[in-house]
Amino acid sequence: MENVKEMLVILIGSSLVSNVVLSQFLGLCPFLGVSRKTNTAAGMGAAVIFVITLASGVAGVIYKFILVRFHVEYLRTIVFILVIAALVQFVEMFLRKALPSLYEALGVYLPLITTNCAVLGVAITNVQKEYGIVTGIVNGFATAVGFTVAIVILAGIREKLEYNDIPESFKGMPAVLLTAGLMAIAFCGFSGLL
Repeated sequence: MENVKEMLVILIGSSLVSNVVLSQFLGLCPFLGVSRKTNTAAGMGAAVIFVITLASGVAGVIYKFILVRFHVEYLRTIVFILVIAALVQFVEMFLRKALPSLYEALGVYLPLITTNCAVLGVAITNVQKEYGIVTGIVNGFATAVGFTVAIVILAGIREKLEYNDIPESFKGMPAVLLTAGLMAIAFCGFSGLL
């Protein structure tokens, strides 16, 4: 029962309270760049969920059974980046074949998942907090869900902003940055949950 409570706290904490984008400010490039349409944002969110969840598991296994065993923990960043790059290549090949319209819509932002600091940040956080493999996967999944929630909400707001009469100086990126800042403030309200 205690393990279930811990997992629930990690799920809520990583997705809402410590939202990777709105609290930790990691992964801002795809957050701001792909959030023009909700369909594209949801597709990016799904790709990030897949990559972060798998990367958390694979990185956890490699860290525990290879890097720690051979006392080369200092190589973790390089190894984690290689794991993430391989997973992103897999996602890119899958989307190119299965969902070409989503592949085209994501454009340059899909390969940028490789360098998305949110993905690497989760793998390193799992090691720093000494999460086990399963707990690390749960943390990775929750973090990716939090990213997806944030990017889809921003995309929905951006779609609505297109139809509003806003001052010329706030059109475009200034309105997006203000919206993201207000979302970050709103997500701070979740910190009272834990």
